[in-house]
Amino acid sequence: MKRKGIIYYGTLLSLVSILASCSNTKYLPANDALYTGATVNVKGEDLSRKKRKAITSELNSLTRPRPNKKFLGMRFKLWVYNIAGNPKSETSFRGKLKNKTGEPPVLLSQVSLSRNMAVLENYLENRGFFNAVVRGDTTVKNKKASATYTVRTGKQYIIDTVRYQMDSSFLSNTIRQTEQNTLLKRGQPFDLDIIKAERDRIDIYLKDNGFYYFNPEYLLIETDSTIGNNKVNMYVILKNGIPKTASEMYTIKDVVIYTNFRLNAESDTSKRGGTLHKGYTVVDRNKQYKPYLFETAMQFEPNDIYNRRDHNLSLTRLINMGVFKFVKNRFEKVPNSPFAQLNTYYYLTPYAKKSLRAEINGTSKSNNLVGSNIAVSWRNRNTFRAGELLRITASGGAEVQYSSAQRGYNVYRLGLEGALTFPRFLIPFFRLDTRGAFVPKTNILLGYDLLNKRKLYTLNSFRASYGYAWKESLYKEHQFNPIAINYVQPMNVTYEYDTLMQKDPTLAKAIEKQFILGSTYNFTYDNRVDKQKHASGFYFSGTADVSGNLAGLIFGDSANGKSGQIFGATFSQYVKGELDIRYYLQTGTNSSLANRLIIGASLPHGNSKSLPYIKQFFSGGSNSIRAFRNRNVGPGTYYDSTTSGVPDQTGDIKLEFNTELRAKLFSIIEGAAFIDAGNIWLYNNDTLKKGAQFSKNFLKEIAVGAGLGLRADVSILIIRLDVAFPLRKPWLPDGQRWVIDKVDFGNSTWRKNNLIWNLGIGYPF
Repeated sequence: MKRKGIIYYGTLLSLVSILASCSNTKYLPANDALYTGATVNVKGEDLSRKKRKAITSELNSLTRPRPNKKFLGMRFKLWVYNIAGNPKSETSFRGKLKNKTGEPPVLLSQVSLSRNMAVLENYLENRGFFNAVVRGDTTVKNKKASATYTVRTGKQYIIDTVRYQMDSSFLSNTIRQTEQNTLLKRGQPFDLDIIKAERDRIDIYLKDNGFYYFNPEYLLIETDSTIGNNKVNMYVILKNGIPKTASEMYTIKDVVIYTNFRLNAESDTSKRGGTLHKGYTVVDRNKQYKPYLFETAMQFEPNDIYNRRDHNLSLTRLINMGVFKFVKNRFEKVPNSPFAQLNTYYYLTPYAKKSLRAEINGTSKSNNLVGSNIAVSWRNRNTFRAGELLRITASGGAEVQYSSAQRGYNVYRLGLEGALTFPRFLIPFFRLDTRGAFVPKTNILLGYDLLNKRKLYTLNSFRASYGYAWKESLYKEHQFNPIAINYVQPMNVTYEYDTLMQKDPTLAKAIEKQFILGSTYNFTYDNRVDKQKHASGFYFSGTADVSGNLAGLIFGDSANGKSGQIFGATFSQYVKGELDIRYYLQTGTNSSLANRLIIGASLPHGNSKSLPYIKQFFSGGSNSIRAFRNRNVGPGTYYDSTTSGVPDQTGDIKLEFNTELRAKLFSIIEGAAFIDAGNIWLYNNDTLKKGAQFSKNFLKEIAVGAGLGLRADVSILIIRLDVAFPLRKPWLPDGQRWVIDKVDFGNSTWRKNNLIWNLGIGYPF
């Protein structure tokens, strides 16, 4: 049956391809042909295989026009364009189909061999192939045409000598100081891009050493290719007649900040009403800001040598404060000064002081609960006149059962949170700052949450934290909370939940009283933040979480015969760490392979036999192992079908691996194929959960699933739909855990029990 299906669909696909191909050439103009693309054949002396392949690829990308796009071997958009015919209106269905979805044919008459040959020769000359020859020809068959370009590169010219030919001026001497760092290296191939980069390198060095008005166009790099043996000499020289301003090193005279600038107003240069503070003047006529607010941002002081690095750093820090909507900067030569001096002016347009924001979102979970959450946030910027941000947020939401073979319980949430952020480090008796482009922040947070799981229980949760967040660079970020407090108290536990706990005592973990008094630290490195979506890159996040250690030293713990309590509440004691490592490999222009490894481990001690419930690891769900329901994997080989109404398994140790191939299909639609694997375990043995403890056989207890997904990228967010099924079930007897041979998509019972649908926002990782 399967073989017949494959033959049927294969034949159908071939037939559609043939019909589409015929349609695509049927409507071509007379005496013309459909252009199918170009081929470049490179023949070069002394070219390695790798270099020839790279040059061929680059030359192929330069030929124009590009042929019609293909999908599964067919020019689908061209076919749509043709079958739409000649609609009377562009706004009609056929008109939109033709002009929006379709693509007009690319014709042989649009191809200019001479232009393409000139482009290819120019590219080769810029790479040092001064004797390159390019020939082009076309081939036409069955109303389809292609172009072929034969390239003979000749030998590539190599740099022999690099000389900085300068006079004795201060500017020339400064340029000579950079000679040892030149990008023009003896023995390297001639390359126009490297020459341009060398000019930019010298310009950057000069800008960082006071030459504000210098321009890379004032530099010439001359090439002498007449010395023979396919070698060139290169001479770095200054143009004749460059302006005097470009050859002077400038220092800073006045630094003036205008705190309430309107974009349509003229730029002010008056210091009237200003306050002088540590070398800069703050013109704040409404007294809205304390002058020390700008200490961390201002990198220039009077008499400093102009430096473009500090110039950009000041602007970036002012923007990253989160207080000013627009930041404008201007440097002005001091008139009638006997010295080369600059005045610098900063024009700041503030955000509205107070604002109200509402957010609403929807969720769909793999345990068949759907819901929404609404949050209303009031913000007060510059609360204490030094850039502070006060945010008070009230939120409410619900998750309700819509359909399931399993029993479910509706969930309702209410929350209130207050957060105060300072744009600097607040450390008692100590002053600390960072030199990067990002302003450090001190965060104080207080929050309350109420969770009501209908017919089961209600939880009160109080949380507070004091900590710091700072970016070391664009790629590196730190978050450190020396004080992090969570207090969870159950209330209104129903008779129904008591009955469930009698059947499965492990459910008591979800409603136990929890008091966490500790510290957390997180470090994140992500070198893809400034790259395109499918670019290759690396992501790392490491988190350390400790609780109760200091309290244990002061108050003692139950392991030492003490109460282990503060204000009558037993505090948790543990050490927890988690690593999230991701590697993204670009496999094509619009495709990539994403990989993630999660390793989490904890050591409960003293008062705690396991992690507090809200700190434990879980596995399964839309961002985890998608072939299993949310929190329904493990721990270990443990499985209890009697708690199907409340699937909520957690553990102290976690291992998970995910790999996903992502590729654009068409328009805003992307496809994905993925494999997920992993499990969780308990650190200590639990007699109520047989097989849950971590052991040397942990690799034999891994759950594995696979699936396919579709994603709609609508710019502001990505809507994701994944369907997955298990390949390995760890709770089955050893030797029977792989269930690949039982996969049967044609069986409705198998689909009902094994196909898991996941709807999510954003990528899973």
